[in-house]
Amino acid sequence: MVHLSVAIGRFFEALLWALARGVGVMAGWALLAVVVSAVVAVIVRAVWRRR
Repeated sequence: MVHLSVAIGRFFEALLWALARGVGVMAGWALLAVVVSAVVAVIVRAVWRRR
């Protein structure tokens, strides 16, 4: 019975890490989108002011 509880614990640990990794990837893409949007906004404002 001890081996079964260890196996279940390792399964849930792996599942938790997989979920955390997925959330981290999504957060990274969201952060990248925010940075790109800010850079584009700054460039558009600079071009708009030159007119």
